[in-house]
Amino acid sequence: MPAYHSSFNEVTDLRSIGGIAFLPIKTRVRGPAPIADANAEDIIDEALNLFRANVLFRNFEIKGDADRLLIYLILYITECLGKLTRNPSLREAEKILGTLALGNFAIPGDATFPLNALYPAPTNKTDADLLRQYLSQLRQEMAVRLPNRIYENDKPGKWWMCFQKRKFMNKSL
Repeated sequence: MPAYHSSFNEVTDLRSIGGIAFLPIKTRVRGPAPIADANAEDIIDEALNLFRANVLFRNFEIKGDADRLLIYLILYITECLGKLTRNPSLREAEKILGTLALGNFAIPGDATFPLNALYPAPTNKTDADLLRQYLSQLRQEMAVRLPNRIYENDKPGKWWMCFQKRKFMNKSL
């Protein structure tokens, strides 16, 4: 059974930096991402919906730049779940994930980025800064949406937390 791919691979008129497509997102977080329609599914919704199925795969065929963004978001969700190992309350989880989202992180082209073989480096410093801002905006929006998705009655759901030690493609951010 093959892994699920992003439905945004068919969209052709998108900007791409470092092999990552700049897809519109539904967000109130400031940043360079285009604003998506509030009723349509965006890449963050898609990553949350496909996470539990895709995290089980060790191989993933990349079919477009949207798949590279999906890979990054799945690895970031895994990192977020790893930070919630002590079963904090919903408010504590929001604080933990908010801090993680604003922390320093590697982008494609950095020596510490784990997927440099799959992602081309940005061509110049301006593109690298724009990519860092976009990924930061995605991480902040994920920090807002993820706790609402996994928490039930102020406790993290076991059907999400069982994936906290799984490594998608044997990689981690």
